[in-house]
Amino acid sequence: MEAATARLQMDLAGDGVPRADVVIEAIFENAEAKRELYARLEPRMKAGAILATNTSSIMLEQLNTAWTEPGRLVGLHFFNPVAKMPLVEIIAASQTRPEIAQAGASFTRKLDKLPLPCRSAPGFVVNRILMPYLNEAMFSPRKVWRCYTSTRPRWTSHAHGPIELADTVGLDVCLHVGRILAQAFSRKAPAQLEQLVAAKYLGRKSGRGFYEWRDGKPIKPAADARQPPSDVTDRLILPMLNESVACLRERVVEEADLLDAGVIFGTGFAPFRGGPLRTLGAWPGVDPPSPDRARTPARRTLPS
Repeated sequence: MEAATARLQMDLAGDGVPRADVVIEAIFENAEAKRELYARLEPRMKAGAILATNTSSIMLEQLNTAWTEPGRLVGLHFFNPVAKMPLVEIIAASQTRPEIAQAGASFTRKLDKLPLPCRSAPGFVVNRILMPYLNEAMFSPRKVWRCYTSTRPRWTSHAHGPIELADTVGLDVCLHVGRILAQAFSRKAPAQLEQLVAAKYLGRKSGRGFYEWRDGKPIKPAADARQPPSDVTDRLILPMLNESVACLRERVVEEADLLDAGVIFGTGFAPFRGGPLRTLGAWPGVDPPSPDRARTPARRTLPS
């Protein structure tokens, strides 16, 4: 570790770009800013070098228009905290050359990470499946909080529930991804999420979101004696399962096992359940999903 750290060099000016085999862009989530950066990077990159974007939600087709060689752009979406999260989405647009996507996966393995090859699509895989879970919780946060403090449903490996997870991810990030998915799939973001972000309450990083945060820990309201609705867990988890089937049907991921593994390692879905598709196949009366079969039930929000 010390030897690797000793080889790192600060390079705010980007002087090392002409020598790099892989350039990873990780600036803020704004397509125009990314395209402007790419236009400045491409003339300085050596022939055959790969440009990888760490975008969490912007489709690559919106980014590679700034390139004369769009086939050299690939998505390498790391998850926070990067040091702990093992998954990296390897995102290929329709123009991405197959050998570039493969090189991105090989690079990821050299970092001892798990590559998840996927197609450029709104939200990619992990955010598309995770955001309906978070959004459903944020429509009625107190009901969900009571559920997790009284019963702690065993559907995720997180020690905390979806409201705390949203605060940890960052409410501005949740809103940004939520808007992209809302536009793509005719949905809407929770009004309270919009209000909190407008007030600059961004979650843990700003000290306040759905919770107030002190010393890196949320200050939660006292639990009351009322029991949450019995179907809270279903309303949170079923949208994840539904989106998982849709991702397979739409070939965002080519193999069911890869999708199950990606959701486990990327969202914290309980490993002992085998992933969302395996879970659906194990339910009595539910056939294992196939790429040609997906249902989209009407969403019901939790009662106030």
